[in-house]
Amino acid sequence: MAEDHVNADDEVHGRIKWFDAGKGFGFVVADAGGPDILLHANVLRNYGQGSVAEDSRIIVRTVQTDRGVQASEVLAIEPPELDEEAPTASFYAGPDIPEDAVFVAARVKWFDKAKGFGFANIFGSPEDVFVHVEVLRRFGLADLQPGEAIAIKVVDGPRGKMAAEVRSWDFV
Repeated sequence: MAEDHVNADDEVHGRIKWFDAGKGFGFVVADAGGPDILLHANVLRNYGQGSVAEDSRIIVRTVQTDRGVQASEVLAIEPPELDEEAPTASFYAGPDIPEDAVFVAARVKWFDKAKGFGFANIFGSPEDVFVHVEVLRRFGLADLQPGEAIAIKVVDGPRGKMAAEVRSWDFV
């Protein structure tokens, strides 16, 4: 796509500029340039995610509205590339994921994006599983909502169970 704008029904490749699950929307910056593309939470939920990390690569279909270009469908999301120089990357390396680790169904107990962590419970178990924001980011998520269903790979950490990989419920 060589033009400097997007048209209705275009398949647009770009990156997430920002997304706020609390506000219910965010914006995509198209690789081809042009105005920011509105990404509504409902469109993201139809893809199976409740949030998406800043700088994630994304492919969307778009529509032109009276208020500008909006994403009508998410076709693909790739997590952002890890910046090993970023302060949080060196602070939180994350646990190693054993090759035999499997996804288990879990529900978010609570998650505080400002604190950078929260907890989930595996279905059928009252034990808390620690979830760090950097683990979310590595797998293209930015936030979790209480009660949200997720799929996680759990490992034993120094203080108990930890999520080593977190995906949207629809991923598995």
